[in-house]
Amino acid sequence: MAPAPGPPGPGAPRPRPGGFAMPPQAPQAPQAPPRRPGPPPPPPRPPQPPRAAQGAPPPPQPQPTRVGPPPPVRNAPPSRPAVRKARWGRRIAALVGVVLLLIVGFGVYLDTQMTRTEALSSYAGRPASGSGTNWLLVGSDSRAGLSTAQERQLSTGEADGNRTDTMMIVHVGSFGGQTSIVSLPRDSLVEVDGTTARLNSAYSSGGPQLLTRTVEQSTGLRIDHYAEIGFEGFAGMVDAVGGVQMCLDEALDDPKAGIDLPAGCQELNGPNALGYVRSRAFPNADLQRVQNQRAFLSALMSKAASPLTLANPFASVPFATAAVRTLTVDESTHVWHLASLGWGMHSVGSGGVTTTVPISPSGSVSGAVVWRKGDSQRLFDALRSGDDIPNDLVTPGS
Repeated sequence: MAPAPGPPGPGAPRPRPGGFAMPPQAPQAPQAPPRRPGPPPPPPRPPQPPRAAQGAPPPPQPQPTRVGPPPPVRNAPPSRPAVRKARWGRRIAALVGVVLLLIVGFGVYLDTQMTRTEALSSYAGRPASGSGTNWLLVGSDSRAGLSTAQERQLSTGEADGNRTDTMMIVHVGSFGGQTSIVSLPRDSLVEVDGTTARLNSAYSSGGPQLLTRTVEQSTGLRIDHYAEIGFEGFAGMVDAVGGVQMCLDEALDDPKAGIDLPAGCQELNGPNALGYVRSRAFPNADLQRVQNQRAFLSALMSKAASPLTLANPFASVPFATAAVRTLTVDESTHVWHLASLGWGMHSVGSGGVTTTVPISPSGSVSGAVVWRKGDSQRLFDALRSGDDIPNDLVTPGS
């Protein structure tokens, strides 16, 4: 009898259910304990370019991409057009500086050439200053300094002493106000140094100072500046600008003034212009003459202040020289005051007023006139306050 089977050995196959035996399994090795996670592996290195041969320059390294505008290039030489513009800018600046220095120097020179006199004086009851600036312009018929040939050319005639052939007040409004020219007839009867006499006698009796005081007391206006010009200077100013165009409604033939002018528009040279403003060959004599004087003076200043004249040194310099050398002004007047006067008179043709003080014939003195008190007072009040002259006080045809 066979012995009963014992328990299977360690390598014997185990019987499977159903009578089949399991094949023997190899013994499992003991498992190692789990490892702790270590640091991550380093990123892979970018591929390196091959090394250059010995002595060859290193290959160029790629530059990082820059975001935004490129950095400014320092110490970069300027382009050729920029250099040319800079040079022209410096040249123009230097030229402007030289021109300004010449203008200032010429103005200082002209200021030293003016003849000055004590025309303005302080006295009890002198009118107070008003609005704007008041000028007393005087045209003297003095022949002083004229040669016999010049007297013949200008047809000045013969006269002893100094007289005023023209007197007018030029009111230059302040801050762009109205500019007005008011003629004062020389035969006006006013109070001169305590007596009633013709206005032009004040100049021959007491010179510019008495004339200025007489005008101030008669008008109630304070005279701020005084300017006087003679025959030669007036003709020289006209010739310096190449003549002045005037339009005559009728022919004018006056042997005493030395003129024979046809009707129509024409250029008047110095001698003809002087004869035109001095002529009294009209039915209303002195009244028409003062109208001609205002019209011509306005036309002369307009041409002298025109851009064509100012930009032409061959016209502006002789004009300024002729004006300054023959002018007699008060001690407070300088060349810049004259420039302001000229510019104000230049604007008379565009918004200014020219007229004559309201007058009536004198009933006691032949050939003399008297000022209409009420109307003349309204006129001078308007100038004093800076108001426009009332239309009913503007002389027709002026």
